[in-house]
Amino acid sequence: MLDYAEPVTKLIDELKRLPGVGHKSAQRLAFYILRADRAETERLVEAINEVKEKIISCSVCNNITDVDPCRYCSNPARDRRIILVVEEPYNLVTIEKTREYKGLYHVLHGALSPIRGIGPDELKIKNLFERLRVEEVEEIILATNPNTEGEATANYLSKLLKPLGMRVTRIAMGVPVGSDLEYADEVTMHKALANRHEI
Repeated sequence: MLDYAEPVTKLIDELKRLPGVGHKSAQRLAFYILRADRAETERLVEAINEVKEKIISCSVCNNITDVDPCRYCSNPARDRRIILVVEEPYNLVTIEKTREYKGLYHVLHGALSPIRGIGPDELKIKNLFERLRVEEVEEIILATNPNTEGEATANYLSKLLKPLGMRVTRIAMGVPVGSDLEYADEVTMHKALANRHEI
């Protein structure tokens, strides 16, 4: 087997640590970087360094930001009576793309997963309850992922939040738009039927 020079092997190994990047993809990326001119690679390194130096967590909602509080928390036009809870910062971007939601956010930075050793203490839950003491929140929307960990997290939070007397809702789940019913599994069909609405 052909061995690469040590710096190339090291780069491939580091790239393989990125989520969703296997050995072949890491190899392709490494050789792309090798072929790129110096200015292009320096821009990449600079962008990585800038993210590590300038990006922080919002002290209110835990979103990633370069100002504290973040632009959502500091926006007076946002509806402060509603908080939508998501697992990761990139989930927030997906919701914002709809241009429908006008409330505030709370980012957990993960989901409950006993198998991976992620319990309630590893998630950003504590400051959610601190927010509820000072803000007049009427509804919490749980928008965790529709998988085992996301469902467990939503159920856990629901049990903690309901006794506080506010409305706790869960995003609807079911058959995605543009798909065929024949490809839906039984859990997806169950959710689609349970979340049906009148037309």
